[in-house]
Amino acid sequence: MAPDPHDFLALDSLLNGEERLVRDTVRAWVVDTVLPGIGDWYERGVFPRELFPALGELGLLGMHLNGYGTAGASAVSYGLACLELEAGDSGFRSAVSVQGSLSMFPIWKYGSEAQKEEWLPRMARGEAIGCFGLTEPDAGSDPSSMRTAARRAGPGDEADWIVSGSKMWITNGGIADIAVVWARTDDDIRGFLVPRGTAGFSTRDMHHKLSLRASVTSELILDEVRLPSSAVLPDVRGLKGPLSCLSEARYGIVWGSMGAARARYESALDYATTRRQFGRPIGGFQLTQRKLTDMVVELEKGVLLALHLGRLKDDGRSRARPGPSSARTGSPSSIPSSATPTTSSRC
Repeated sequence: MAPDPHDFLALDSLLNGEERLVRDTVRAWVVDTVLPGIGDWYERGVFPRELFPALGELGLLGMHLNGYGTAGASAVSYGLACLELEAGDSGFRSAVSVQGSLSMFPIWKYGSEAQKEEWLPRMARGEAIGCFGLTEPDAGSDPSSMRTAARRAGPGDEADWIVSGSKMWITNGGIADIAVVWARTDDDIRGFLVPRGTAGFSTRDMHHKLSLRASVTSELILDEVRLPSSAVLPDVRGLKGPLSCLSEARYGIVWGSMGAARARYESALDYATTRRQFGRPIGGFQLTQRKLTDMVVELEKGVLLALHLGRLKDDGRSRARPGPSSARTGSPSSIPSSATPTTSSRC
């Protein structure tokens, strides 16, 4: 029996029924909803904001979290969803990753109960969109050098905060209802929830991109933004906060990259079986077959790695580390230059 060119190593047999259901449901939605419109969204350089509620109805927003209206799905199911979304377009996987892993996750893990109740159910339904403000124009991959700063407006723990600075290359920034912004304070880096419409807070979208075109990428501008003390994420200080969020997002990106790879392989396979030269499809020539074989081997290896990481994560055996600063609680200035983590909040 000839192997299936779309599942050469029979990886489907490694998934359980629920995982297959998630994969097939997301794949069908991508085929029915994303693929018919992606050409237009790509050309216009926009993301269809109106589809966020549909993503919420599918249970894909913050799906790997528990409670507050989230799906509580397994890590593998979340990964498979990311794979299928990115097989349609990288902008869709990026939007879901930023919503769930970079915006909802810090609120879910480090937020107060009031913050969780206010934002997570709405974000899970796609009624509120989030973004993650870490990267800066002069501190792209070096978050310990961030210049965005927050200071108390008065004495005492109940005093308001004043936040000033800018963040760059922020996915979902221009359409977000809530921004999770990381800023330097007198004693540490802290996370702040900045709702759209707050005085002094504005966004500027970036246009004419050459990639991730069907995705909103923006600059966040904070000009003496005044926030109440309740806007601070209370349960984390230091770079551990933002870097742990990036680790959550990177897991989904592992799967997403395999979705992009699968789409390219399937496109090449289709072309090789329909494009004819010298009286037969070019897929009938050994040189083309070699190229396709190399593609499918690397693709299956990547999916196997992603699946293994997902199983480890579901078993609580994942050893992901946000970076050398993950165990530190002091000021980022205490991190030696040789150990400064390099990161990116582009997702």
